[in-house]
Amino acid sequence: MRHIVTILLQNEAGALGRVAGLFATRGYNIESLNVAPTEDGTVSRLTLVTTGSDEVVAQINKQLAKLVDVVNIVDMTRGDHIERELALIKLRVAEANVATVKDVIASHGARIIDDEAGQFTAELTGGVTAVDDFIKAVKPHAEVLALVRTGVMAVARGQPVLTYR
Repeated sequence: MRHIVTILLQNEAGALGRVAGLFATRGYNIESLNVAPTEDGTVSRLTLVTTGSDEVVAQINKQLAKLVDVVNIVDMTRGDHIERELALIKLRVAEANVATVKDVIASHGARIIDDEAGQFTAELTGGVTAVDDFIKAVKPHAEVLALVRTGVMAVARGQPVLTYR
């Protein structure tokens, strides 16, 4: 099963490496990883996606909680949450397909952020499936030159479930 794990982590050198190392030493894969400072510059929010049974991920979370840099940890998959990903897609577009590609971009809620001769760079924010669906829809009409994805970011609906105070 896919799990989105969010960790509040002390913003110190080596903290991210210790989290990633825990996964590596146990042979678990991190499918996506996103980390950035929170409103408190001493704490970063790390969101990662991994797969495994509920029991395996619960064990990983227990091990993560033992790391000195970890302030708090929540498996977002267990509760109602909002998840999004940002993707930047650079496309080579033949002149004959420009109108079609613009229609695909608009119909998927993406926007063109750079338009050079024969190339578009589109920006799309949405769930993982929305990004995947956009890529499938645009590929028959344009060559994907580059695809950059942030990885999943998630926040609980309603009251905050991950705090450090």
